[in-house]
This record gives sequence, C-alpha cells and structure tokens, in this order.
Amino acid sequence: MEQEEKKLGVVKLTFFAIGTTLATGVFSISGDFAAAGAHAGAVLIGWGICLVGMLGLAMTFYKLSVVRPDLTSGISNYAREGFGQYIGFISAWGYWISAVLAQVTFVALLFAALGNFFPVFGEGNNLASAVVASVFIWALTWLVYRGVNAAVGLNMFVVIVKVIPIIFAILAIILAGAFKWENFTANFWGASDSGSLFAQIKSTVQITVWTFVGIEGAVVLSGRGRTTKAAGQATIYSFLSLIALYILISVLSMGAVPFDILAKLSNPPLAGVMEYVVGPWGGALVNIAVIMSLIGAMLPYVILCTDSSYEPAKQGIFPRFLTKMSRHNTPVWSIVGTSLVVQLFIIIMYFNSSTYQILYALSASTIMFPYVFSACFYLKLCCKGEGLEPGNKNRFGMWLTAVIGTVYGFWLLYGSGWQYILITSTLYFPGTILFCISKRERNRKIFETKTDWTAFLLVGVLFVISLVCLKTGAIQPF
Repeated sequence: MEQEEKKLGVVKLTFFAIGTTLATGVFSISGDFAAAGAHAGAVLIGWGICLVGMLGLAMTFYKLSVVRPDLTSGISNYAREGFGQYIGFISAWGYWISAVLAQVTFVALLFAALGNFFPVFGEGNNLASAVVASVFIWALTWLVYRGVNAAVGLNMFVVIVKVIPIIFAILAIILAGAFKWENFTANFWGASDSGSLFAQIKSTVQITVWTFVGIEGAVVLSGRGRTTKAAGQATIYSFLSLIALYILISVLSMGAVPFDILAKLSNPPLAGVMEYVVGPWGGALVNIAVIMSLIGAMLPYVILCTDSSYEPAKQGIFPRFLTKMSRHNTPVWSIVGTSLVVQLFIIIMYFNSSTYQILYALSASTIMFPYVFSACFYLKLCCKGEGLEPGNKNRFGMWLTAVIGTVYGFWLLYGSGWQYILITSTLYFPGTILFCISKRERNRKIFETKTDWTAFLLVGVLFVISLVCLKTGAIQPF
C-alpha cells in the first residue's frame, strides 16, 4: 500500500486536496458577503488579498514540509519548535478547538438545510435540531469507536455531490441570462450607510478564511507523491482551482440577485440564489446536495477531530490519557472527549441561538493563531538560513513566501476584529489545565522558559479582559 501511495501523481493529489478543502463555505459565500455589508468592489479586493495571502500561507506549509520533514503532524510542532512548549500547546489546542467548532458549524448548516424541508428544525439552532444533532454525533462517535475509517470512495462521493450542484448553479446563472450588470455594479463601492471601503474589506476576512480552512492538510500528501514537486504543484493547483470557483460563484451571485435580497437569504444562501434564478426546484436541489454533503462529511470530520487530540497526546503535548486505546484499536478518550466537547457546543448553540455564520467565524478565528505561528516559524527559518543554502535558485521565492504568509497571518488576526480575538481567549486559556497535566505526568516544570511564562500571562490577561467584556456586554457570547 505504501509503495502504491508513493505513485500518486499531480492530478490525484490535486483532486484529493480540493476534496479536503471544499466544505460548507462554498454554499454560503453567495449571501454571506452581502450580509456582512461588503459590496462588489470590497468583495473583489477581499478575494484579491486572499489570493495573494492564502497562496503564500499554503506555500508556507508546503515549504515547511520540505525544509523540516522531521516535524510531523505539522501545525503544533511548528509552533513548539519555533517558539516554545506553551505556544506549541496553544497551537495544537487551537487547531483542535477549531476542528470541533467546524464540526458544530456543519451541524448548524445541516439542520438549517433540513429546516427547508422539515420546519421543525427551524434555522438549525432550536431544541429539535440540538436533540437530533446530539443523537447523530454520538452515533458517529460509536462508529469511530468501533474502528470505522473514512474511505476514499466516500470522500470522492462527497466531493462529487458538492461539485455537481455548484457547477449546476454556475451554468444556470449563465445560461438563464440571470447575471445583470446593473445588479453587479449597483453601489459597487457601497451605499452611504455601508461603512468605509476598508471596513467592508475587513468584513470579508472570516468568510474567505473559512472557505480555505483545511488547505494546510494538502501538505500531508507530500510523502505520498511521486516527488515533493508533485505535492507542491498539487497545493498550488488546488488552491487556484478553488479560489477561481469561489470568485466565480461570488460574482455571478452578486450579478444575479439584488444586494438587498442577497443579504437576507437564509442558510444555505446558494439555495436561495438558485430559487431566485430558476425557481423552488433549484433551491431544493442545492439543499439536498448540502444535506448529503454534510452527512457524508461528518464521519471523516469526527475522525479528524479525534486525530487532532490523539496525535498531540502521542507527542507529549496533550495528556497521556488521550492515547489510551480501546479493544478496537481506537483512541477511546480522544474520541469520547472530542464528542463531549462537541455536545457542549451544541448545547451552547441552542441556548444562545448561535447561527452557522457565528460558529464558522469562531472556527476561523481560532485557527488563525496556529496559522500565524506556522508562518512566523518559516520566516524564522529563513532568517536563520535553513533551506537557503548558497546556490539555491529559489532563495527569493522562499523569502517572499515567508514574508507574505506572515503578513497575511497578522492581517487575518487584525481583520477578524478584537471581539473575536477576546472570545477565542476564553477557549484557549482553560486548555492550560491539560498543559499542566501533561507536564506533571512527565515530571517536568510547567513553564520551562521565559517565553512560556510570557505567553501564558498574555493569554491569561486576554482571558480576564474577555470575561469583563462579556459581563459588561462589550462583546457578545457565541
């Protein structure tokens, strides 16, 4: 099997990379930009920034896999190697929390789509949705506990189910002549009450990031390609294919549906666009595709969440109990613990009436810190000269990748807004308990360096500030 995997070429690697990244965001971007107040000009600029920045970030992950192939499991090890034990833990913890929130986000959109056929589920965040979602999550947990793995055939089926209605939507808008230039150019830079152009561009950050969460997973394939060059090409091709698809859907939707209507579409917005263009059956087709896609994607995502806690535990970042194996040779406490946290967020979603958009904004905000740490680590390697040996013809490209990835990472943090930064600190800081447990069971000092202490104090201060802001109403809980 290993030898067979080594034969994967650019086409198969590209297809797989697209499949791991193409998620729920593609069904929501049609209306999310408008709902955030971003008009056509701001959306195009936002995608332009994403094109340059996310490509730099994607190439950062690929370059790191080439320069430091010894650092397996990616994000958490990059942060730990570059900036110390506690920041490494924060990166691993943040990545896991982001994966858990993504799973809850999938649940919210799944039941919002079901609500279009079964009104009892409403917008996907009511009691009926919470109860059925809980049963569904624990059923998947039981399957994973029994040792069910994500099959390649299932992954390909899910990708096909996603792509067909997307292509249908694009062709329907074009062939029906639904794209109207006057719709697209109306208030191109925003109306008088839309806020500044810069504010509109900032509002696109979390939406564009959410559509590319998972792009870092493509570098995992580098060891399976015929050459590392094949994996690098797959990373680039998958990214360019996806951003072209996203921009096309965004532009066509803004030209087919007036801005005011687009901003008020229910989840998933692409279904509303299709209903507006071709009638109820078009919207129903997209809703069915969303439901099938999410049901098919949930099992692999439970496994991803499990791995996101199990692998760091194996490396000593998380406590040892998360490595305990069941008689089915599965990490029992990683599976159960992950599902318990997912269950907690489903309950929070119900009591706070949290929507799909709020949940994915949190997931995107939480993963930004691991992205920034990885980009900064690659920049640090470039500064130290690792991978930049004399005679390397790609020295300029490596420096450019490192700088763009780092600058874009900080832009993501800035663009997400201070409110979300504070909210994420309420998710990051409690995880320190696991860090302390992991250190104690290995008979090591909890904070071994000044960097660890400084990072801990900074996260703690942000945590206290966030609690005060939540109490005073300065920021709203999710």
